[in-house]
Amino acid sequence: MSELLKLDNIHTYYELSHVLFGASLIVNTGEVVFLLGRNGVGKTTTLRSIMGIPAPGSGSIIYDGQEISGLPTHKIAQLGIALVPEDRRILAGLSVQENLEIAAMSKRMGRAKEWTLERIYQLFPRLEERKRQEAITLSGGEQQMLAVARGLMSNPRLLLVDEPVEGLAPLVAKAVGDTLMELGKKGVTMLCVDDDTKLACRAAGRVYFMDQGRVMWEGSIQDVLENDQEVAKKFLGVG
Repeated sequence: MSELLKLDNIHTYYELSHVLFGASLIVNTGEVVFLLGRNGVGKTTTLRSIMGIPAPGSGSIIYDGQEISGLPTHKIAQLGIALVPEDRRILAGLSVQENLEIAAMSKRMGRAKEWTLERIYQLFPRLEERKRQEAITLSGGEQQMLAVARGLMSNPRLLLVDEPVEGLAPLVAKAVGDTLMELGKKGVTMLCVDDDTKLACRAAGRVYFMDQGRVMWEGSIQDVLENDQEVAKKFLGVG
């Protein structure tokens, strides 16, 4: 697999608050990678740094061979990176389909439109059932599906997904996890952050564990369980 994204020694600040301390990771084309860790350790800031909100104070972010650290957020998006934010950002007053159509309007450097409304509705039949409904009235799980679908409608090469099952009931969280697994099978490259290790065990090809703004470990869940009991106990609560 070819390297699509590389973060190298990223330091990110919110005003005077130092949040990321030399974070580094790699995402290869076609991979589903999870960044795991407790709340407040810098996972969301890692995704936001990739999108330039805020831009890292130092370090390098290479996407498809190009340095993107310091680029405006809209330029980063145009290169083919889409963020599914934790708060979903559903557009009130618009229907489900209108939310999707607005996402499809953004231009993505001339790439083919692989993700169309038809294909989205095949993946998310519930959204087709609700396509005329005001999006903000959807259930939490349906809103999360819409947020992911909206990210796909921009036809990204890399999908960043922030806390996809946060606050969802177990059965709904499983359905969202099933969707992420299906996207992985379809070759969608994803970097997901969460503190749900069960989801990562199901959907991830590789995982990174983060603590206090630093990436502490990288490998597969199986690697952790078989080869590093200390890491398994600290991050997975087993062993």
